[in-house]
Amino acid sequence: MDERLKDSIPPHNLEAEVATLGAMLLDWTSIQDVVTFLLPEHFYSLQNQIIYSTLIKLFGSGITGDILTLTNELSKNNELEKAGGGAYIASLTNEVPSAANIDYYAHVVLDRATRRSLIKISSEIKASAFDESRESRSILEEAEKKIFALTDMGQTIQIHDMHEVVQRTSEIIHQHYHNHDTYSGIPCGFTRLDSMTSGFQKSELSIIGARPSMGKTAMALSMMENIAINQKIPCGFFSLEMSFEQIGQRLLSQVSRIPGHKIRSGMMKLDDLQKINDAAGRVFDSPLYIVDTPNMQLLDLRAMARRMVQSKGVKIIFIDYIGLISTQNSAAPVYEQVSEISKSLKSLARELDIPVVALCQVARDAEGAEPTLAQLRGSGSIEQDADVVMFIHRERKKTEEGEKDPVQDAKLIVAKQRNGPIGDVNLLFLSSYTKFENKAAEE
Repeated sequence: MDERLKDSIPPHNLEAEVATLGAMLLDWTSIQDVVTFLLPEHFYSLQNQIIYSTLIKLFGSGITGDILTLTNELSKNNELEKAGGGAYIASLTNEVPSAANIDYYAHVVLDRATRRSLIKISSEIKASAFDESRESRSILEEAEKKIFALTDMGQTIQIHDMHEVVQRTSEIIHQHYHNHDTYSGIPCGFTRLDSMTSGFQKSELSIIGARPSMGKTAMALSMMENIAINQKIPCGFFSLEMSFEQIGQRLLSQVSRIPGHKIRSGMMKLDDLQKINDAAGRVFDSPLYIVDTPNMQLLDLRAMARRMVQSKGVKIIFIDYIGLISTQNSAAPVYEQVSEISKSLKSLARELDIPVVALCQVARDAEGAEPTLAQLRGSGSIEQDADVVMFIHRERKKTEEGEKDPVQDAKLIVAKQRNGPIGDVNLLFLSSYTKFENKAAEE
């Protein structure tokens, strides 16, 4: 065959399509093995699409599919000729010896359909790229969505009986029993919180809320210090408010325990500088990846998060903070935009199968009092979409000289947790290093 002609024909395998349909007609029960993942549009031949679509209708009606019932149904719908005619229907069972290999035949059909979809998507992406009326960011997001959707193509729905459920659940319980000193998720380093949550869990969206200057960023960085620097677990951080240089200074202050104002002013002793160098050595090889784009578009954030997971192996993502994420629908009311963001972050956590931790401001009337779920700023959908909601609470105390108290009592209030208890976690806030730590009684 001429190579140019070959390249112009979309990928397909008519033999596999006929074998799949013939296997169903030989053994009607075999349709249940493929109907959960194979769709009519996966067939390349139009007549095979019509035949399979009709077989699915028969299956759904509880009618046994064979050559006679199939032919009658096609005739009733005036589709027999479109499906190739009676002779073609009768010939289907001649091409396959048994229904034993229907799963193999069906997956060959699915493979060719996937390849055709890839070609179609590539053409659409190319056409969109030439459309100068569209933003390139929007084209990239659309392309990524289409490609990722293909990974779900042909996903088989599984039925789990109680033998499998009990066996697997028992294995998990015994693993927890023999490893009771470990966590099922990613521990953040705050002992009491990790005991309550068993660490940040895959596919879950956690929200950390507080009034401005209560230490939202400090809380995230304190958690990331333990996760990325101490445990060497790859961690992504979207800083929409602070530059990566500022984040770097915060981290070195935390790790070295040199006050941030000394680092910024340069008023350090030689011993302080040595501690900074030692801290830099610890931080240098830590798998912490920072994006510091202000007012980042939601679609850009999602795209970058996917890349972090794929190229850097990131296991958890922090976002500082929800209120600074932009949506394409900027003219919509704030509550609608926040709702879109929270739903998108939850779906992102499920798609990437990692924890997503997002910071959020609470309403002004929370000043001086312990925040509540009703005070989450922007939309009630944050509370609805989040699996865990925590609030930072501490007093804005000052010493007699007017300086901030270097060590303050602080509280992390777990106000919501779908799969665990709620309650308070007592911490210390070290204002000189803008860092949270366990209280001695909690360790």
